[in-house]
Amino acid sequence: MARILLGVSGGIAAYKSLELVRLVTAAGHSVRVVQTPASRRFVGAASFEALTGAPVLSSEFERDPARGAFPGQPTPEHEPLSHLALVANADLYLIAPASANTIAKLAGGLADNLLSSCALAATCPVLLAPAMNNHMYEHPATQANLQTLRERGAQIVEPDSGRLASRGERGIGRLAEPARILAACEVTLASPPAVAAGAAALDGAWSGLKVLVTAGGTREPIDSVRYIGNSSSGRMGFALAQAAWERGAQVTLVAANVALEAPAGVERRDIVSAAELERVCAEAFPDCDVLLMAAAVADFTPPAPRNGKIKKAERSRLELVLEPAVDVLAGLAARRREGQTLVGFAAEHGEGAIDCARKKLAEKSLDAVVVNDISRKDIGFDVDANEVTIVTAAGVVSEMGQQHVPRAPKTEVAEVILDAVERLRAGA
Repeated sequence: MARILLGVSGGIAAYKSLELVRLVTAAGHSVRVVQTPASRRFVGAASFEALTGAPVLSSEFERDPARGAFPGQPTPEHEPLSHLALVANADLYLIAPASANTIAKLAGGLADNLLSSCALAATCPVLLAPAMNNHMYEHPATQANLQTLRERGAQIVEPDSGRLASRGERGIGRLAEPARILAACEVTLASPPAVAAGAAALDGAWSGLKVLVTAGGTREPIDSVRYIGNSSSGRMGFALAQAAWERGAQVTLVAANVALEAPAGVERRDIVSAAELERVCAEAFPDCDVLLMAAAVADFTPPAPRNGKIKKAERSRLELVLEPAVDVLAGLAARRREGQTLVGFAAEHGEGAIDCARKKLAEKSLDAVVVNDISRKDIGFDVDANEVTIVTAAGVVSEMGQQHVPRAPKTEVAEVILDAVERLRAGA
């Protein structure tokens, strides 16, 4: 398992770092902790030492009894410089919480304490989880500093919104939940080294590509309470987004009513209805190189949803009139530019699925359609596995223009789909 160096900066959110350490060590990773002096006003070193089984440092001038080694590593015979040895031994440097002050120091390249010195010396991936008041987080200086760090390869675990430390304060700035931070660590550790550092290998087929992924299912309002929806969980789209990011792409994920956590490193935009999906996709589509339209978009919508709740007492029978919803994929395909690759998804029920997919492929001028049979309970909507057929023009991807992907976890199916997209773009 991995060796994770955890940097803890000052702020009330430092107490959550104890739970984070517990989760990380329970996952089998070894941890060393460095603290800023300010963080020790919130959480003492003894608490971290008890959880990690290793000394905690806050100054370059402290003697490290472990001499830079992590739990499970042999102790060197010589005493190295702590800020160099710790990051040299680490597979990942995680700073959580990362205060506004610490973020500013890192963006400026300062090294005035052990935490910032380690960051400047780190050659391993660096991941930051900001935590601060919403006004501090939203300040242009903080946002500029975060952007600078992103451009240098740091990964950012975006903070949550909700109740803040100050009484009565609410907004964005809460430290991401420890489980989400751990998941981001796992993704970064599993990524190729160049991708984990924020830049894909220069010769990679996905390096620098802009990928637009839609996921989930739209909801069309009947009144302020009720809606027409579908059973899509968004798992397939989220798996595609993560796989594309791990290959080095810049990924925008448009999520329609999805409760899943977004993959680390992916820009997420949440929407509700087909009309909102059309608007957001129209903004992102011109710049994208690959569109993966995995969202289940409503085919019909109420033309005039009630502003308020329809009361049961108003009528003994409710007749609902529907009209065709906007065809988001067809609209985008009509505006495609040269060099773009468009992949549609079709959830079909029973026989004739491949014929329906081929019709959709031709009518919407797509490069591929990924079709699955939702009549089966073990694949498709709201489960972790899928079995699909990738349909393309004859001679593209396969001799017959279709590739069957047997039942497998959606994460594995996503990799096969991206392999097919890669061959499409290469003209195979």
